[in-house]
Amino acid sequence: MARIVVERNFETPQSDADMKAVADRERPCLAAYQVTWKRSLISADHKRMVCEYEASDAETLRRIQREAGAQFDRVWVGEVIE
Repeated sequence: MARIVVERNFETPQSDADMKAVADRERPCLAAYQVTWKRSLISADHKRMVCEYEASDAETLRRIQREAGAQFDRVWVGEVIE
């Protein structure tokens, strides 16, 4: 499985309720495509977010984001550096 990064930029700050609503719509899609959410980072102003997943490829994540109605800017394959 590859590490896939989803970048998101928002016009207005996102509340916890906003983020939960997207996660709730996304959860069944992740299960259907056998994708695992790893972690998300949100900026201090809540207008930018980066989410990390494990999936077979980036196109699968693009499909999930569209099906879940989740806003995203870029999806790309990355590597974890520790």
